[in-house]
Amino acid sequence: MSVHGSAENAARAADNDGLEKLARVGLVAYGVVHLVLAWLAVQLAWGKASDSANQTGALQTLAESPLGKPLLWVVAIGLIALAVWQALEIFRWRSGWSASGKARTQALERSGKAVAKAIIYGALAVLAFRVVTSSGSSGSSSTQGTVNGVFGWPAGRWLVGLAGLVVVGVGVYHVYKGVSKRFLKEIDLSEAPHSAVRLVTRLGQVGYPAKGIALGVVGGMLVWAAVTFDPAKAAGLDGALRLIVQAPFGQILLTLVGLGIAAFGAYLFVRARYPERT
Repeated sequence: MSVHGSAENAARAADNDGLEKLARVGLVAYGVVHLVLAWLAVQLAWGKASDSANQTGALQTLAESPLGKPLLWVVAIGLIALAVWQALEIFRWRSGWSASGKARTQALERSGKAVAKAIIYGALAVLAFRVVTSSGSSGSSSTQGTVNGVFGWPAGRWLVGLAGLVVVGVGVYHVYKGVSKRFLKEIDLSEAPHSAVRLVTRLGQVGYPAKGIALGVVGGMLVWAAVTFDPAKAAGLDGALRLIVQAPFGQILLTLVGLGIAAFGAYLFVRARYPERT
């Protein structure tokens, strides 16, 4: 089979109703993770958190819920579906790579986003599987161990700093995406009632900036670790949220961030209801 034929088959697979429905389950699962993460962040803000306020802590909290591990299996499978769906999206836009002007720019942009999302969803799915099989580790210690290992590579310090800048950039883009309402361009709301459009808009306007702030702090800590050549300065989302709570008015600020992350989780619920704009 030719490469072109394989791309067409992959594109058709991306349009498969069964896969799309499973991917919507994945969006709901991703939303649940954010809601639990938001709860952990608010608990941390008021000195009541005992678990890590990161994705691992959220997944571990899900595993300890009444539904427990069966729920986590659903989350993991849904996230895998999301990763596969986004990977297949690359082939949907492949025909536009050789176009010119705005069409080529749009195709490359959508393909790049699909690659990034596929990696994120795939990594989170692996993390869910690790938690459900009791082999997960805390976010901050894992991040510090990874940074320490990268410091041993040639130009490792620069790589950590570059990674930090990339994460900061992603955080800034999330804030911009929320403030500018750019996220609405990704969702087909043509058949949605006005109330639903308003709900999606408000949740995205609150959720994206809140998540962007958290990511920006994570990236900043990675950059600082590279500048000081100290892996202990690096931390995952848990460390970033703990840094926020130590700032002036930290309790209030972290509470707002937690509520914003909850809004992002609710946005994902609504987002699962409507198809992606093509």
